[in-house]
Amino acid sequence: MASSSADLVIGQLISLLQAEASSLRRVPDEIKEMNLLLASMRSFLLDADHRARPTSQRQKEWVKNVRDLAYEVEDTIDEFTYHETKRRQWRVANCKTFFLRSLHFPKDWYLRHQVAAKLQDINKRMKSMTERANQFGVKQLEVRDTSPYDPNWKNRLSESSLFFKDNDLVGIKKAQDELLGQLMAEELRRTVISVVGIGGSGKTTLVANTFNKQSVKQHFDFCTWITVSQQYAIEELFRSMVKDVYKQRKEEVPLQVDTMSYRSLVEKLVQYLQSRRYLVVFDDVWNIEFWQEINIVLPEGMHGSRVIVTTRKEDVALSPYGVVSCIHQIQPLKKDDAWKLFCRRAFANNLDGCPPYLDSLAWSLVEKCEGLPLAIVALGGLMSSKKSTAEWKIVHDNLNWELSSNPALESVKIISLLSYHDLSFQLKHCFLYCCLFPEDYEISRKRLIRLWMAEGFLEHVKDVTPEAVAEKYLMELISRGLLQVKKRNSFGRPKTIKMHDILREFALSISKEEKFLAVSGGKKGVEENGIRRYSIEVRDKEMNPGGKGMSQLRTLFVFVVDEISKSSFNKLPSGLKLLRVLDLENAPISELPKGFGHLFNLRYLNLRNTQVKVLPKSIGQLFNLQTLLLNGAKIVELPYEIVKLQNLRHLSAFYNVYESQYFKRYDSVRVPPSICRIKSLQVLALVEATDALIAQLKEMTQLKSLGLDNAREACEKELCSSIGKMEHLHRLDLSGDSGKIKMDRLSSAPPYLEKLFLKGKLENVPHWFKGLHNLTHLTLQGSELGEDLLSHIQALPNLAFLVLQDNAYNQERLCFLAGFEKLRRLGIRNCPSLNEIVIEKDVMPGLEFLRLYNCKELRGFLSYGLNHLNHLKQVFLYDVSEELLEHFCRETNIVGHSPTRGMFLDRADDDDDDDDAKHKWFYKPLD
Repeated sequence: MASSSADLVIGQLISLLQAEASSLRRVPDEIKEMNLLLASMRSFLLDADHRARPTSQRQKEWVKNVRDLAYEVEDTIDEFTYHETKRRQWRVANCKTFFLRSLHFPKDWYLRHQVAAKLQDINKRMKSMTERANQFGVKQLEVRDTSPYDPNWKNRLSESSLFFKDNDLVGIKKAQDELLGQLMAEELRRTVISVVGIGGSGKTTLVANTFNKQSVKQHFDFCTWITVSQQYAIEELFRSMVKDVYKQRKEEVPLQVDTMSYRSLVEKLVQYLQSRRYLVVFDDVWNIEFWQEINIVLPEGMHGSRVIVTTRKEDVALSPYGVVSCIHQIQPLKKDDAWKLFCRRAFANNLDGCPPYLDSLAWSLVEKCEGLPLAIVALGGLMSSKKSTAEWKIVHDNLNWELSSNPALESVKIISLLSYHDLSFQLKHCFLYCCLFPEDYEISRKRLIRLWMAEGFLEHVKDVTPEAVAEKYLMELISRGLLQVKKRNSFGRPKTIKMHDILREFALSISKEEKFLAVSGGKKGVEENGIRRYSIEVRDKEMNPGGKGMSQLRTLFVFVVDEISKSSFNKLPSGLKLLRVLDLENAPISELPKGFGHLFNLRYLNLRNTQVKVLPKSIGQLFNLQTLLLNGAKIVELPYEIVKLQNLRHLSAFYNVYESQYFKRYDSVRVPPSICRIKSLQVLALVEATDALIAQLKEMTQLKSLGLDNAREACEKELCSSIGKMEHLHRLDLSGDSGKIKMDRLSSAPPYLEKLFLKGKLENVPHWFKGLHNLTHLTLQGSELGEDLLSHIQALPNLAFLVLQDNAYNQERLCFLAGFEKLRRLGIRNCPSLNEIVIEKDVMPGLEFLRLYNCKELRGFLSYGLNHLNHLKQVFLYDVSEELLEHFCRETNIVGHSPTRGMFLDRADDDDDDDDAKHKWFYKPLD
C-alpha cells in the first residue's frame, strides 16, 4: 500500500503542476525539473506496486520518504494556489486602478519567491533521495505473487481443511445438505458448482468436509482435490491430477510424470476421465480465465460428473461453465452458531462454557466477527489464554492493534488481506476510503461514487463517464468480497454497502500507517502531521475537532453517532483552506466556516439534514465543486452565484415540510433560471419550476435526474418539449401548481426512464405510459385516475414499485386482473373512495411488500388467499377498517389479537432452519 498511496499523490501532483504552470510562471525551471523527478518516482512506485511489495526496512523507509515529500509538494502548490485565488478574488472586487494593483505587487512577488525557494529545496532533496536509492539498491525489487505472504502457506492451509473432524465444525449442516444434494443429484450432465464467499467464510472447510464423506467417495469413480491460488502453472495442476489417477488406482507414480509435456498430460487425463464419473475440486480460484485453461481435461459426457470451484470472486463464480452450473453462496454463521464456535475455542476446558462475568465481553467480540468462522476461531483461540476480566477487556478495547500485531491472529490478517493485495492501486484507495465511515454504517452507492470522483481516485477512460468508472470499481470490490451489499434496488444494483468489521479494522491499520486517513471521537483533534483525510465520530458533548494537522486536511467527515446538544458542535474549526471533500450529513451545524469562498479545492460539499439556512454568495468562487447536496437542510433559495460552478455535476436540494412516522413530504428550493447554463450538470432536484427556468430547460439535454415542483399548466408545451429531448434521463419528479399537472404533449418518454414520480391531478392516463419499458418505480399522487390506469401499466416489463397516494385512484374497486410480473412493492395511501382491492390469481406473483394506510373505507381484500402470494414478506396496515384488519388476521393465522388502528405483519425468513417457523407470520400492533 505504501507505494500505491504515494503513487496517487504523485499522479495528482503531475496534473496539478501542469494545470498551475501559468500561475507559477516565475518558477518554470523548478516545475520542469520536479515534473521529471515525479514522473520517475511514479514509474518506480507503479512497478513496486505491481511487482514487489517493499519488505526490507530500507525499502519501506524510502517509499515513506517519497510519500512524505510528495505530500510536501502538494501542500506547497495548494498553498500557493489558495493565495493566488484569494488575490484574484480581491483584485476583481477592489482593484479598479493601477495604483491599487501596484500596492499588491511586492506581496505577489514575495509569494512567488517563497514558492520558488521551497520547490528548489524539495528538488534537491528529491535528487538526493533518488541517488541514495540507487546507491543502496532500493530498486532491486523481485517479481512476486501479489500477496506478500508465502504461497505454500496458503496451499497448506487449504489442504489442511481436508483433515478437520465433523465435531470441529459448527453451523454447516444446512449448507452441506444442499451441496450434497447437488453432488448426488440425478442430473447426468457434467455440473459445475461454484462455492463463493469472502476470505475466511468457510468455503474450503465446507467443501473439504463434504468431499471427505464416504457417501461421496463411493458415488464417484475418481475424486481429486487441487489447490489453485492466485499464481499457478496449468501444467503443474494437470500433473497433480495425473498423479492422483495413479494413487487412486493404487499404482506407483512413474518418474516420467514429472517430465510429461502439456499435450501428454492432457491426453492422459482425457483418456482416463472420458468414461468415468469424476469429482474434481479446484480450491481458491482467482482468475476468470482459469476455466478456459482447465476445461480441456474435463470431458462433459453423461456420467453425472461434478466440478466444484471455490472462490472469493463473484466474477469467477459467474463464469460460463457450460451446460449446467450453479452458485452456492456462503452465508455468515448465525448468531447462535457463532457463539457456539467461539465458546468451543475460548473455553475448551470449561464444561460450563462462558463464565457469567465474561459474557458481555465475549458476546461483543463474537459480534465483531460478524459470523466469519476464521475470525471467530482465531479470536476464540487467543482468548483461551486470557482468564481475568481485565485481560479480556484489554483485547476488547484494543482489537485494532491485536488484529494487526498479535501473532495469534496472523492467519486472519493474511487470509482477509489476500483480496486487498490483489487490487490495483486505484481500487486499494477506494477500499481504504470506506473505513472513514463508522463501524456498521450503511454507505449509499451514489454517495460513495461521488466521493471517489471528488478524491481523484478514478482513472480517466475515454468516452466513459467518471460515474460509470466508479460504478465499475464498486462492483469489483463487491465481487471480491471486500464490500458487502446491504440493500439492492429494483434492478438488483447495490443501494447501500458496508465494510465487514474485521476488514475495517485491517483497513484502519493500513490507513494509519500510510497517513491515508484517520478516524477519531473528536476529543483530541488532528494532531499528526500529514493526515489527509479525517473522520470525526461525535459521541458526546466534549468536542475538540481542531489541532495542528487541520491545515493539511483534504477531506473532513463528521458523523453524529449519539444525540448531542446543538451547542456541542455547531460550527467547523478554522484552517480548512485546502479541503477537497466536506461531508457534514446529519451534523447539527448551523453555519459554514469563515472564508468558505476561499475553498478553491472543494469538489464535494454535503450539507444534508444540517441546520444551515443560507448558502453564501461566495459559493460561486468554488469553481471546482462537483457535488452539492442540500437535502433536508434549511436552505430555501440558492444564490445567483451558483451558476458560476461550471464543473457542478450533482445538485440535490429540498427541505422538509412535514415528516411523520410513515412518510415524508418535501418542498423545493428556488434556483436562478441561468442554472441551465451548467452543461456538466447530471442531477438537478428538487427545484421550483418557475416559468423562466422552464424556458431555459431545453438546454439541459444531458440531465440524468430532474425534479421540478409547482410547474404551471401554461408551461406544458415547453416542459414536455424539453423533457422529450433528455435522452439520458433516468429519474423524473414532477408536480404541478394548484394540484394539477398536464403531460399530454409529451410525445414519448425518455427511453431510459427508470423512476417516475407525478404529483397532481391528471385529466387522463398519459398515452406514453405504455412505452415505459425500463420503468421500475412509479408513484402517482393526487392523480384522480379511474379504472383505465391499471390497463396502461400492467404490462410494463420492469415495474417493481407502485405507489398510489392522496386520491391517485378515485374509484371504489381496484382490480389487478393481469400482468405486474415484476412488481415487488405495492403501496396505497389516502384513497378515500377505495373500499375493495382484488388481486387475481397469478397476478403480481413476486409481490414482497404490501402497504395500505389511511384508506378508512377499505374493507375488502380479495385474492386467492395470501398463500398464492408466495413471496410476500411484509404487510403494513394503518388507518383502515376493522373488517380489513380482521381479514388479514384470519389469512395469516394470527389469533388472540384484535387490532383497532393498524398492524404490521412479518413473515419468517425462508432461510430459517426451523421448518415449523417457515412461512409463519409475526404480528405487531400499530397505535
